[in-house]
Amino acid sequence: MKILTINNKKEEKVLRTRVGDFDFGRVGEKKIGEIIKKMKEVMLGANGLGLSANQVGLSARLFVALIPDEENNTGKFYAIFNPEITKFSKKKSVMEEGCLSVPGVYGSVERPEKIALSGQDENGKKIKIQIGGLAARVFQHETDHLNGILFIDKAAKIHLAA
Repeated sequence: MKILTINNKKEEKVLRTRVGDFDFGRVGEKKIGEIIKKMKEVMLGANGLGLSANQVGLSARLFVALIPDEENNTGKFYAIFNPEITKFSKKKSVMEEGCLSVPGVYGSVERPEKIALSGQDENGKKIKIQIGGLAARVFQHETDHLNGILFIDKAAKIHLAA
């Protein structure tokens, strides 16, 4: 698996296309585990907090994320299939974001501070998550990817890495 970037026009077209739902009936349990493991490895190898399936050329609604927990010096890993954000808080905040598919570019993005998200776990079981802070931002960023939206489409200010 390689991370697609906007530096390649064919890859950018893939990144800007909304992907369809993940079909659990077409993919076996073992294969699902392999996909999650490989996506996690690619994400961690690139020092990312999240990675959507279409960023590695898979046309499926799936993202993985590892949200750091600074108190315990650990992190919580998520693999969410068919995510849909169902609620957004009115309170918003601006943070600088970057993206593995937009290398060397950063931008200030305003996003809701809390969200409610529905989706499925790796077994196809329905899940609902209410989450805030950095996790909410990462989940919104990755769900945007699955809808063909990049953070640079929402950024107020964009700059190159120093």
